[in-house]
Amino acid sequence: MRAESLICLLLLASAAFAQLPIEPARDAGNSVTGAFEGWFKNADGTFSLLLGYYNRNRQQTVDIPIGPNNRIEASPPDGSGPDRGQPTWFFPGRAWGLFAVKVPSDFGDKKINWTLVANGKTTVIPASLKPDYEISPLIEAAVGNTPPTVSFESWDSAGKSVQGPGGPILAERTAKTGQPLSLPLWVSDDAKFTVSSGLRPKTLGAAVTLHWVEFRGPAPVAFASDKPDVEKIPRAKSPAPFDGRASTTVTFSAPGEYLLHVTANDYSGEGGQGFQCCWTNAQVKVTVAP
Repeated sequence: MRAESLICLLLLASAAFAQLPIEPARDAGNSVTGAFEGWFKNADGTFSLLLGYYNRNRQQTVDIPIGPNNRIEASPPDGSGPDRGQPTWFFPGRAWGLFAVKVPSDFGDKKINWTLVANGKTTVIPASLKPDYEISPLIEAAVGNTPPTVSFESWDSAGKSVQGPGGPILAERTAKTGQPLSLPLWVSDDAKFTVSSGLRPKTLGAAVTLHWVEFRGPAPVAFASDKPDVEKIPRAKSPAPFDGRASTTVTFSAPGEYLLHVTANDYSGEGGQGFQCCWTNAQVKVTVAP
């Protein structure tokens, strides 16, 4: 990677962190703030604003329903919001690029503001199409690294798949309270590395790692493992160097509508090591009966 490109990426990462208000971490009682990761252009001419969050509480998971305390609104106002696909459950620590807000091709110099009120503390994070925040989450130019491909159906079934941080709902399931629901998924990856040197890391983990979280829902859920291992499996005539399968179960304590979210990271790790590439988001909608 050229020195100029590396400097630009480091400046972008620094700018993203600069948006997060300075506040010491505590076990509970702290704020939760949105985090603007950057924007990218879609094939249809629209743009996507990629967002995550930072929960400064070391122990406290915060549930903030969509509404006055969890809203995304356009500026100047255009009648959109407060629901633009953001999470309502916020777990301790930094969550990178969980969802994207799509805006039209003529969005121009407008912006959106994500307001969160947690523990009586209000934070507002803006997101816009400023040139300095353009990112390339679908391919890392230096080595051509791309995000994993995720599907909730086996490759033989020709089910839907997703690649990148857009995070659409790929599957719908039904469940009953107190009864574990199986969540198998299949992944493929190019097994490349998004690192400043492009060299193979000295310590190499799994080609793809997973992290399940509750994205929305009326009550907490329990995963048997929120980070299940991905087992490499053979796949006939596969174009990918790595193909794998993983599975976990989730149990619901209350009926209602839930969104479960899984992030698939490649060798680059969480947040792409500051390069805003290469990970994939996918969601499962679950209707839970008593």
